Amino acid sequence: MRLDKYLKVSRLIKRRTVANEACDAGRVMVNGKVAKASQNVRIGDVIEIAFGNRSVRVEVLQILDTTKKEEAKDMFKYL
Repeated sequence: MRLDKYLKVSRLIKRRTVANEACDAGRVMVNGKVAKASQNVRIGDVIEIAFGNRSVRVEVLQILDTTKKEEAKDMFKYL
């Protein structure tokens, strides 16, 4: 699954366009490397997102095409 879509479906970022912009600005890293929005995400990848003065690190646990709000937090684990 594309990185921008994963960020939206997992609700780490609310909108796919915002996820796209964050990737273009270099604020999203996958496994320690700056990632483009089109990069594929696999189970076990570590995603780091810089939100202003704080950053969030998560590990991908599962990949789903669609999800309910309650199930979205099961797609990743905070590190």
